[in-house]
Amino acid sequence: MNNKILRLKEVIGRTGLSRSTIYLEISKGKFPRQIQLTGARSVGWYESAITQWIESRQYI
Repeated sequence: MNNKILRLKEVIGRTGLSRSTIYLEISKGKFPRQIQLTGARSVGWYESAITQWIESRQYI
């Protein structure tokens, strides 16, 4: 399975959420957690997790 990793700018663009809102929702357990990439500060999200989160929001 090919699962692309999205960086923060792409996640912001797809969800319409701000950086601070994304991290707030992660801390509440309501948004997919980021994964650690190479480097101390590099993170990303699996595209499938973000797509699934967006699709789940359509029914709220």
